[in-house]
Amino acid sequence: MSRSIHPAGAPAYADLEARFQRLYRLEHLGAIAGWDQAANMPPKGNEARAAAMAELETLMHAQRTDPALRDLLARAEDEPLSDDQRANLREMRRDWLAANALPSALVERRALATARCEHAWRTQRPANDWAGFVENFRPVVQVAREEAMHLAEATGLAPYDALLDRFEPGMTGAEVERVFGDLRAWLPGLIRQVRERQQAEPPVIRPVGPFPLAQQKAISLAVMRRLDFDFEGGRLDESTHPFSGGVPEDVRLTTRYRLDDLMQSLMGTVHETGHARYEQNLPREWLGQPLARARSYGLHESQSLSFEMQLGAHPCFFLFLVPLLDEQYGAQPAFEAENLARMVTRVEPGLIRVDADEVTYPAHVILRFEIERALIEGAIDIDDIPALWDEKMMLWLGRDTRGDFRDGPMQDVHWPSGLFGYFPCYTLGAMYAAQWFATMRRQMPDLDACIAAGDLNPVFDWLKDHIWRQGSRWETPELARRASGETLNPAHFRAHLESRYGG
Repeated sequence: MSRSIHPAGAPAYADLEARFQRLYRLEHLGAIAGWDQAANMPPKGNEARAAAMAELETLMHAQRTDPALRDLLARAEDEPLSDDQRANLREMRRDWLAANALPSALVERRALATARCEHAWRTQRPANDWAGFVENFRPVVQVAREEAMHLAEATGLAPYDALLDRFEPGMTGAEVERVFGDLRAWLPGLIRQVRERQQAEPPVIRPVGPFPLAQQKAISLAVMRRLDFDFEGGRLDESTHPFSGGVPEDVRLTTRYRLDDLMQSLMGTVHETGHARYEQNLPREWLGQPLARARSYGLHESQSLSFEMQLGAHPCFFLFLVPLLDEQYGAQPAFEAENLARMVTRVEPGLIRVDADEVTYPAHVILRFEIERALIEGAIDIDDIPALWDEKMMLWLGRDTRGDFRDGPMQDVHWPSGLFGYFPCYTLGAMYAAQWFATMRRQMPDLDACIAAGDLNPVFDWLKDHIWRQGSRWETPELARRASGETLNPAHFRAHLESRYGG
């Protein structure tokens, strides 16, 4: 993608580019402040940080709603632009429409409400304090419902669809329902089949700890290097909830460590590295412009899951891990590559989404999608969430969660942060990841032999060419078609699970 600018022939477009470049620099500051808030900031700094970030959000919103933008966007449509510039203009208009749908006062209320709720959640969750959480959560839900109504009025979408569209442009709740409806038809049966087969096998050998944090971090860093993470443009830290943040020039990853479980942090790091490689390889010549943004959060999750599940859980990937583990902890039977692969692909319905195996994970997502959609649309209220959670966890995974809010509806950071509409992206991402690898294997029949030989470059090169470097040049269905020959096809996800786990 070239970035040819013709200020003389396209003055309105050139003005827009300059304005979005300034916004990007402010977003850069906000991203680093948000990372610091989650990874480094002392507790007493939260109120001041929340106010500062709300001020920044308000400032950026004012720039996005500058009345001059309407005229500039209209004039730029008639200017001589390249195809890439027209794609950038399309994304500018999308950004402008979303910003102008929301009153400035609502943007500020949202920033304050979510900062307070998320900060309090960090201590309320370990204390299983649902009542205290709800006190802060009510303003977040109220703001989200107002956002949904304003965005729906501006876009013509249903309220929940308007929130979903912020994360997965073009996707609707009805389409998610259709895709998830297909999962509902076959996933419970596959879970039962795999569980029965694995229970009849010899037990997995669990690693013997404890696993000191310094050694876990050393292994995480070594794996990130193996996955070609650029440490000149990013770093790894710790937080309550693992995430990838920052900006493409300075990517900030976090993971969390447990003394009794080394695989949780390791696979979490692999997951976040997938996000980071996407960010680090977005089209550099367009950085600062909407065209250089990742296309959608579903595509972003397709990269983290390409790394964690398609590649990181590949049986041959563990051949690389064995010497690292032996060096840090000493050899033990659990560190044999075959045993590690069996451990990572063990299907055990559990309470925690981020710890869920690849087969049961979609059930966690469907549960959250159904609850948050009903909550935003007003079909349920906050007080209805615990009973619905208990009912759906028992239905999908056979787990009793009554009275357990910490590992129930309080376990994720998304709702206290106001990220309604995000959860479907996780399973959509898993589906896209399966589709990408099905395409790679069709185009490169020796792909698995390359992975077994330790050569991961064919994977990285394909993702770079077809996903990373494309940024937001194409709308999602077109990007998928150009990459794989078809739009999203959930059949690849089913084929992947049945191939890896049997079915």
